[in-house]
Amino acid sequence: MSTVLVTGGTGALGKLIVERLSGGDHEVRVLSRRAGAGTHVGDLDTGAGVAAAASGVEVIVHAATDSRSFGRPDLAHTQHVLDVAGSVGHLVYVSIVGVDQVPLPYYRRKLACEQRIVDSAIPHTILRATQFHELIATVLHRVERLPVAPLPTDFRFQSVAAADVATRLAELVDLDPQGRAPDFGGPEVLTLGQMVDQWRSVRGRPRRTLRVPIPGALARSLRAGRNTAPEHLDGTRTWRDYVASTPRDAYTLRTPRK
Repeated sequence: MSTVLVTGGTGALGKLIVERLSGGDHEVRVLSRRAGAGTHVGDLDTGAGVAAAASGVEVIVHAATDSRSFGRPDLAHTQHVLDVAGSVGHLVYVSIVGVDQVPLPYYRRKLACEQRIVDSAIPHTILRATQFHELIATVLHRVERLPVAPLPTDFRFQSVAAADVATRLAELVDLDPQGRAPDFGGPEVLTLGQMVDQWRSVRGRPRRTLRVPIPGALARSLRAGRNTAPEHLDGTRTWRDYVASTPRDAYTLRTPRK
C-alpha cells in the first residue's frame, strides 16, 4: 500500500482522483486549508502544514489550481509543494493541453509551473488534459437564454469528462515517473458551433446564435485547435452524452480548493 497526498482534493477533479485512489491499494491524504474538509490541514499560499501532510508519502498528486484568479498563485503553490517533495518518489502534476500554444495568462502560468517542476529534478509526471466538459457547459449555460447568443462558433475544442482524466491520473500514480506523459484528450474534436447544436438538441436553447469573429492571437490559436490533441482521442464520455445526462442546474464550474 502506498501513501498518496492529493492537493486540490476537495475540488471537482480532485474529489474524483481521491475516489479512484481510495478504491485501490493506497492510503489517500487530502490537503485542504479548511479543517475537516480534507484529511490534513495545509495552506498552499504560505506553505504552512504542507510538510506535515507530505511526511511519509510516496506520491503527491498536485491538482490544486486557482482558475478564477487566472492562476496567479499557482507558481507559488507549486513551489511550496516542491519544497516538501524532495523525499517523495513521484510528483504527478495536472496541466492543460495547449499551455505552450494558447496565449492565455492562465496557460502561461501553468506552463511556468511545469517548467519549475522539470527544473527541480524531482521524479515527476506531467499530464496535460484538454478542457473539461464543465468549462464549455458553464459558458453555454450563461448565454442560453439570451435572445441571440453571441459566440465564436468557429473555435475548436476537444472537451473531456473530468472523470476520465481522474481515472488516467490514478493510473499514472501506479506507474514510474513518466516526465511528460502523453496528452489526454476527449473522444472528439468539435467546433463550438457543433457543441451548441448538440446542447440545443437537449435543452432547447439558445434559440439563435450569432458568430462573433474575434480577432487576435488567442482567437487564431483556438480556431486552429491548438488547445486540442486529435492524436489522443482518449476519453469515453462524449459531449452529447455529458449534456444529456447532467442535471440542468449542475452547470457551474467549481474551482478546486487548496
